[in-house]
Amino acid sequence: MAHVAEWKKEEVNELKGLIESAEVVGIVNLLNIPARQLQEMRKTLAGKATIRLSKINLMKLALEDCDAEKANITGLSDFMEGQPALVCTDMNPFRLYKILEDSKTSAPAKAGATAPEDIVVPAGDTGFPPGPFLGDLQQIGVPAKIDKGKIVVSKDTVVVEAGEEVSKQVAAALTRMDIKPMEVGMDLKAVYEEGSIFKADVLAIDEEETIADIQTAFTKAFNLSVFSAFPTSQTISTIISTAHTKAYNVAIEAAIPTDKTSDMLIALANAKMLALAGELSSDAIDDEIANKLANVAVAAAPVVEEAEEEEEEEVEEEEDKSEETAALGLGALFG
Repeated sequence: MAHVAEWKKEEVNELKGLIESAEVVGIVNLLNIPARQLQEMRKTLAGKATIRLSKINLMKLALEDCDAEKANITGLSDFMEGQPALVCTDMNPFRLYKILEDSKTSAPAKAGATAPEDIVVPAGDTGFPPGPFLGDLQQIGVPAKIDKGKIVVSKDTVVVEAGEEVSKQVAAALTRMDIKPMEVGMDLKAVYEEGSIFKADVLAIDEEETIADIQTAFTKAFNLSVFSAFPTSQTISTIISTAHTKAYNVAIEAAIPTDKTSDMLIALANAKMLALAGELSSDAIDDEIANKLANVAVAAAPVVEEAEEEEEEEVEEEEDKSEETAALGLGALFG
C-alpha cells in the first residue's frame, strides 16, 4: 500500500470541511488570471465566498468524501479544467455567477490565446503617424492608408474569428492600438446546490427579461385565482370586491331593495316614470311631472349636441385611419 503524505490527508480534510459547511459549492477556472487581479477578486468576495485552490486530485477526493452528505456533488469533478479551484458560499448560484461575471475585466490579447469572440479592428483614425505600423496592419489583413497625416483603417475588420488562435503579429498590433479583446476573471464552470449541478450557461440569465416573465406569470396566476374564485392572501380582497359588485348588479336588476341599492332603485324608477310620462300627452300629466320633463329636456339638449359633434369627429378620425391603413398597406406591398 502506497504511503500517503500527511499534508495531503490534512488538505483533503480541510477541503471537506469547507465543502460541507457551504450551501453552494462551485468550480472556477483561474487559468491566466494575474495574481493582482486574483487578490482583488478575493477582496470582492470577502465575507461572501471562499476561494480555495488545491491539487485537482485532492479536490476530487474531498468531493468524494462529501458525497454521502451532499448527494451528487462528485459531479463537479467533471468540470475541473485549466487551473480549477473551489468556491464555497451561501449565496444562491445566480448571484454568485453575476458577481464573478461583473468582476471580469478587459485585457490585451496574448500570442497563442484563443479568441472568445470575433476580434475586430474598428474603422477610423488610429492616431498613429505614417510609419512601419501601416505595414504591420496591412500584413494582418487590415485595410489601412494614410489620410491627413495619420494611419486610418478603412473599414471594420475581423482579424481573429471566435475560437481561433491569436497570432504574435495580431497580438502586437492590437496591443499598440490599445484594443483589449480578452476577458480576464474567474470563469465559473458549474455550481452545486441541494443535490443539483448547474452549468454556467444555465446561470447566465437576462435579469430584466426574467423579472418581466415573473411579473407576467404572477399576473396570469392572479387573474386565474380571481376568475375561478380561488382565494389566496394576494387575491382575497379582489375576489370579495368582485363578488360585491356582482351582487350589487344582481340586486339592481332584480329590483331588490337594500341599504346599498335603495337610492339607485329609486333613481331608476324615477327615470322610467319620466320616460313613460314623456310618451303621454300633456293633458294626461300634472304640472309637477310636466316641469320635471321640461327640466330633463333642457339638461339633455347640450349633451345631444356634444354627442353629435363627437360622432362627426369619430367619423373623420375613422376616415383618416382608413387612409393611413391604406397607405401602410401600399407601403408594405411596394417597399
